[in-house]
Amino acid sequence: MTGAVARRARGLGLSERLEGLGDAVTLAEGRLPAEHVATARVVLEHAGARLSRGPELTVAALAGATGSGKSSIFNAFAGTGLSTVGARRPTTGEAHACIWSEEVGEGSAADTLLDWLAIKRRHRHLGIEPELDGMVLLDLPDHDSTEVEHRLEVDRLADLVDLLVWVVDPQKYADAALHDRYLRPLAGYGSVMVVVLNHIDRLEPAGRRACIGDLGRLLREDGLGRAPVIATSARTGEGLGDLRAELARRVSARRAATERLAAEVDRAAVTLGSSCGEPGRGRRSPDPIAQSDRGALVEALGRAANVDLVVGAVAGAHKHRARAATGWPFTRWIRRLRPDPLARLHLARGAAGARTSLPAPTEVQRAAVGRAIRKLTQEAGEDLPAPWPALVRRAGTSHEAQLPDLLDRTVGAAEVDAAGPPAWWRFAGALQLLFAAIALAGLAWLALLFGFEWLQLPDPPTPEVARIPLPTLMFLGGLAAGLLLALMTRALSHLGAKRRARSARRKLLESIGAIADGRILEPIRDELGAYNTLCAALRRARGGR
Repeated sequence: MTGAVARRARGLGLSERLEGLGDAVTLAEGRLPAEHVATARVVLEHAGARLSRGPELTVAALAGATGSGKSSIFNAFAGTGLSTVGARRPTTGEAHACIWSEEVGEGSAADTLLDWLAIKRRHRHLGIEPELDGMVLLDLPDHDSTEVEHRLEVDRLADLVDLLVWVVDPQKYADAALHDRYLRPLAGYGSVMVVVLNHIDRLEPAGRRACIGDLGRLLREDGLGRAPVIATSARTGEGLGDLRAELARRVSARRAATERLAAEVDRAAVTLGSSCGEPGRGRRSPDPIAQSDRGALVEALGRAANVDLVVGAVAGAHKHRARAATGWPFTRWIRRLRPDPLARLHLARGAAGARTSLPAPTEVQRAAVGRAIRKLTQEAGEDLPAPWPALVRRAGTSHEAQLPDLLDRTVGAAEVDAAGPPAWWRFAGALQLLFAAIALAGLAWLALLFGFEWLQLPDPPTPEVARIPLPTLMFLGGLAAGLLLALMTRALSHLGAKRRARSARRKLLESIGAIADGRILEPIRDELGAYNTLCAALRRARGGR
């Protein structure tokens, strides 16, 4: 991390950056590569643990190869008068520490910090060096040791300390093992690293300049161009003052720990941020789903839900019931023998929420729904970097297998038969009964007259209307009026059936639209929202960049 990045990190605050990384990790779980998420989670855990254990202290670690002189430099700094804090015998492969702090003993910040670092061998510097107060200097095992546990100890502590001081010599500074295993993987950590070229007393002035220049070139190639290079000789003491001044500057700033953590947060955020693509990419619209695409999806779902069949049944049921209620009384009983279209589909009034008898969606209908969903997800995620297009597609299709059952239940709960019969049906039915009664009364009167004629009895007086016997007029008029009323009510019932069919279609498509929104579109929007929120969190984690 460059000095400018470090300044921005301090300005924004490490806690805010950690909060941003934490939010990003939460959203990245199950979406981004597990190894990247796990690495970021380790950074968060490490940061939390380090900040709770003496963040004002600076843990500097001397690391190097066998014969590089790091232990000599450690002894030059620590001096000969050492007071052992941790009474433990030296163990091969273990790092040991020297503490510059007025606070010592059980419970001290340095003691707690070294417990966390699992450093058992501890010493306290007895000299008065206020410029180094707060430094904990570690001498690590050789990173090129033939003992595996030595190398593992170096790997472990290199990930935990605040400041890495790599000690190299003119013969091994270009060693591939050092650059490939340690330096290059730490690219971007230049602000929390110092490189010491030791044994310069073995070189002529021209050789020194050439060696320092070549080492700087290698560091720039490793991405560590900001790491200072200090030439020293532990044997003669040359350059140790420069190293002491550099360490004193880092210690007095009291921010080595936060700078190291900021570098780790930045690296984790960069790794996760590869899924955000280039700056400015991604959806900016709050709702990237076009209404036309939503309408096409709802239509496809409607066909799969047999909306047309249900709407036809609503219209048929209205006409069926109208004829049964207002039709000619002498034939309406035949209508009652026929099944109600909605009842046949288990959609009649009182059956809301029950499973219907609608046929299952055909393969063609299922394929149409699948195409509509794929079109939506493709357009919603087409300008997003990987893996978001696949995540958007997964979100949009997450409920596809349950759609047939959801559609059937939704149609069954839509209450397309909730409206009761129109009030005029009762009036028309009463009129039909009246006309039927008049026709029957006229028929009975005619039968009575026929009986008188057949028995050759004197004809009773028979009123006439326009020279038409009243019984005949009643019989024929009642029949004609009933038939005419039946024709009129049939026409009105057709109009009512169309109106109810339109209402049923609207209600069904609204219910199906709710399924499209809740089970397809909202998951897509949630995934797009997660993308935007995660990228915003990563920008916070990187200090607003």
